[in-house]
Amino acid sequence: MITSEKVTVCPECGNSDLIRDYEAGELVCEHCGFVLSSTLLDHGPEWRAFDEEQREKRTRVGAPLTWTIHDKGLSTIIDWHDRDVYGRKLKPMQKARVYRLRKWHRRSKVSGATERNLAFALSELTKVAYKLNLPKNVLETASVIYRRVVRKRLIRGRSIQGVAAASVYMACRQCGIIRTLEEVSLAAHISKKEGGRNYRFLLRKLNTRVPPVDPQRYISKFVNQLTLSGDTENIAMRILDQAVELRLTSGRGPAGIAAAATYIASLLMDERRTQGEIAKGAHVTEVTIRNRYKELAQKLSIKVDI
Repeated sequence: MITSEKVTVCPECGNSDLIRDYEAGELVCEHCGFVLSSTLLDHGPEWRAFDEEQREKRTRVGAPLTWTIHDKGLSTIIDWHDRDVYGRKLKPMQKARVYRLRKWHRRSKVSGATERNLAFALSELTKVAYKLNLPKNVLETASVIYRRVVRKRLIRGRSIQGVAAASVYMACRQCGIIRTLEEVSLAAHISKKEGGRNYRFLLRKLNTRVPPVDPQRYISKFVNQLTLSGDTENIAMRILDQAVELRLTSGRGPAGIAAAATYIASLLMDERRTQGEIAKGAHVTEVTIRNRYKELAQKLSIKVDI
């Protein structure tokens, strides 16, 4: 019997799918059942937990590292309660000493200009992500993008809010989360023009790859905003699939073409929504929806009673 845990291939059948049974302390081949090792070490904690509450209480590690905090979450905190570990109030002399420690501790956390910039910008990123209801992975990606901007010294001459908004929008594009540049700019309290200018600047300077927006990702968003049925969403998806096959989406804005497909589907399913309602949610003009609607209806031979 082999007693080495470093073995990654079964010597009997050559299969690499191995099962580590920590309860029995064995390393077993999933294919033939051969026991490769009977001295498997458990690298987990020495305590046991029977529910999530016990697991959280017994764990002895800190919070996970995160890019959304300027020191990555490795800092210590001196609270403001002025009490010792037993909950007793501190004496006046001890209170004055803790006050000085707290003051210098706060100053040392953001000592340089770069640290101050990063601390303020990452808090702005968090605010924008909260307003847009973005998931954690988008916020982490945006924080990494902003750190790259600071490391390359590209922030000089540009507003923190503008670069932060561009970082959030780029992170949304990379993570496949549908948020328009207008929505991100509005959440960051800047103009769409400034947000677009900073986004193009980051694309050029960071030399990063941003995938094109799939128009189908807009369909679900529009359907939810307009409270349409699932059948309407399926028809809109099919219209877009046909449009992609005929290359009708080339050179067209994804939001506009998706809004037009949603408009046609709502008419076909007799869940009528006005072009104005759809344009408001898609952040495009009614003229754009009307032009895309006419193109799709003509090219796909769709007859709609308006």
